Amino acid sequence: MRNPQKIAVIDLGTNTFHLLIATIEGGKIHPIHKEKIPVKIGEGGIENGTITETALNRGIETLSYFKSIAEDHGVSKVWATATSAFRSAKNQNELKEAILLKTGIEIDIIDGDEEAQLIYEGVKHAVHLTEERHLIMDIGGGSVEFIICNNETVFWKQSYEIGGQRLMNKFHQHDPIHKSDINALQEYLTDQLSSLKKACEEFSPKTLVGASGSFDTLCEIYYKKHNVTIDLEKRTEYELPFEVFHDIVKEIVAKDLNDRLHIPGMIEMRANMIVVACLLIEFVIDTYGIQKITSSTYALKEGLIFRKA
Repeated sequence: MRNPQKIAVIDLGTNTFHLLIATIEGGKIHPIHKEKIPVKIGEGGIENGTITETALNRGIETLSYFKSIAEDHGVSKVWATATSAFRSAKNQNELKEAILLKTGIEIDIIDGDEEAQLIYEGVKHAVHLTEERHLIMDIGGGSVEFIICNNETVFWKQSYEIGGQRLMNKFHQHDPIHKSDINALQEYLTDQLSSLKKACEEFSPKTLVGASGSFDTLCEIYYKKHNVTIDLEKRTEYELPFEVFHDIVKEIVAKDLNDRLHIPGMIEMRANMIVVACLLIEFVIDTYGIQKITSSTYALKEGLIFRKA
């Protein structure tokens, strides 16, 4: 019997680069190697549409490392997808050429619509979507994707350049964050997400499906508080009770970075961005009539795995 094909994908996010090497058997992903590194490719340049040389060098070093891991697992072809920071970079062609020259990896810079589609393709294999309409939300460092869907159809999707790094730069000027900053953020979101408001009014999704590291972190905090062990490698869907979510948000928003790092379940690489991410999630819940929160451990890279299988 022939062994299943190993597939290696890299998600070049604005804050984090993700590597996933896996096989697909019986319609399920079987991870062989998973790793994420906080490259922060958008740091120092994302607001003016550039990727700095320092950030690029960090990215090249990480990609070279990821490629060596793939080769160690006998995978020669690596599929690499780049999102918001690369999309908005004025020098994206030069970046692609530099990465190809130094790592041998050809990156595919995808638009927001394709990013949202890949996220949906990942989530639908992780979460028990029903005939009811769901709102998928993926918070990246550079962009946030929203998809209104059910188990068979995408009714509406859009990517917004309001990711966690961008929101931090604009609104997280004090730590703990000031009420005035929160008010300014909410006003900004009301303006930026006007098309999402119309879509939610039209399709009335009631369940929010979170597909990003921020939601993973919130679930970790929730289960730590209740002394429950969870294995994100074995389960692909977690429910986050409403009242618990709001309590966690209050705690996170009230603390400075040092105190946030001491919250059980807090992941160090998420501790900076988690404040604006929580406020964004809370805004979506309060504004669009959401009644339930579910977290998916699958997102873009898993969607890419299924696409390339």
